[in-house]
Amino acid sequence: MPKRILQGTVVSDKNEKTVVVRVERRFTHPLLKKTVRRSKKYQAHDEANAAKIGDIVQIQECAPVSKNKRWAVIQAS
Repeated sequence: MPKRILQGTVVSDKNEKTVVVRVERRFTHPLLKKTVRRSKKYQAHDEANAAKIGDIVQIQECAPVSKNKRWAVIQAS
């Protein structure tokens, strides 16, 4: 089964080898028929400490690295 890949914006890079990525999804509300934006933050492993705040990155599911990290940065744009 392929691993999920999400794209989002780095909102924090203060931790060592970790970035916090905000991923936004858009969907149509079932009753209001209006486009709604929802976002969620993921902690991702960044081995090279390359990603900085404001960068758009792709993250991929991986085996747990720590208590909260289950994603890894695969591409920084």
